[in-house]
Amino acid sequence: MNPSTLTVTSMTTAEEAAAFRTLNEEWISRSFTIEESDRKTLADPFAAIVEPGGDVLVLRDDGQIVGCVSLVRYSEDVFELSKMAVAPAARGRGLGRQLIEAAIERARQLGAATLFLGSSTKLPNAVHLYERAGFQHVAPEQIPLPPYARADVFMRMSLLPA
Repeated sequence: MNPSTLTVTSMTTAEEAAAFRTLNEEWISRSFTIEESDRKTLADPFAAIVEPGGDVLVLRDDGQIVGCVSLVRYSEDVFELSKMAVAPAARGRGLGRQLIEAAIERARQLGAATLFLGSSTKLPNAVHLYERAGFQHVAPEQIPLPPYARADVFMRMSLLPA
């Protein structure tokens, strides 16, 4: 059995934007309701995320898109880690961890000093993944506007040298 070839790149095509939408709609609709802010972001991630200075990373396994994550710019040096998804068939292989590591590195390249996220206690595997990556639990008031009704876990990470 050949080891798979994993690559993480910035979203640049309509095909990648469509995969970003499909992957996120799957997990959101499985456990929650797709909200208006989700619809807006997923309908045009180039306008919603990339053009204001953020990025969407896509993870390919042997050329097939199996995961994604976005970095939404809130200010010059504050970004939200958002819309992370791994295809159901690809879960359990450590791909989420690789996506988070790639997103943290990309956030640094974009000039981020702080990364934050909102998650949910309904997604214990995701929360555990964020904790293992180094995110710290904070009160909701300690991050910029939590944008989703489903969020009840709030986390932040400093990217500044210790």
